[in-house]
Amino acid sequence: MLPNSIQKLIDQFNKLPGIGPKTAQRLAFFLLKKPQADLETFAKSLAEAKKDLKICSVCLNISESEPCRICSDPGRDKAVICLVTDHQNLQSIERTGQYQGLYHILGGILNPLEGINPDNLNIEQLIRRIKKEDVKEIILGLNPDLEGESTAIYLQNLLKPLGVKVTKLAKGLPSGSDIEYADEITLGSALQNRKEV
Repeated sequence: MLPNSIQKLIDQFNKLPGIGPKTAQRLAFFLLKKPQADLETFAKSLAEAKKDLKICSVCLNISESEPCRICSDPGRDKAVICLVTDHQNLQSIERTGQYQGLYHILGGILNPLEGINPDNLNIEQLIRRIKKEDVKEIILGLNPDLEGESTAIYLQNLLKPLGVKVTKLAKGLPSGSDIEYADEITLGSALQNRKEV
């Protein structure tokens, strides 16, 4: 039987995505072996990140500034918006160095089984951006799995009447895969060879 304070720490780690009970226990014991100063630095970094980070009012990316550095970069192509599921996928595409447009974070994908419908996603904000800004192309940078493809079809039907070109990443990403885990070369190639839908 573990002491209550250790069990509470394990329970907190277990709430993190991709962390099961055994990994949570390993993390808890790892941290307990660290010097107190390291733990205080870790806790301070976590608290500062939570306090200092904002959500960009334009693209909904995590940022320390408003708007974020991508939206405020004059060198970016403001006529092209890459629609991504989350912050991790945005970072994956940025790492390719192949894309110089803007982004919009959808905040998830359609998944009726989990109760996620269009009202739960940042679709209305995207439509307002398209109508307000001089957007010429929307790239559907969604995962090539069943939910991602269903979301892409829904968005394609919703966005085409707005007069924008709707494209999606080229194949090369395996079906059912996650953009976050794609290597930069594969993802860059999919971005460069995107297809109109």
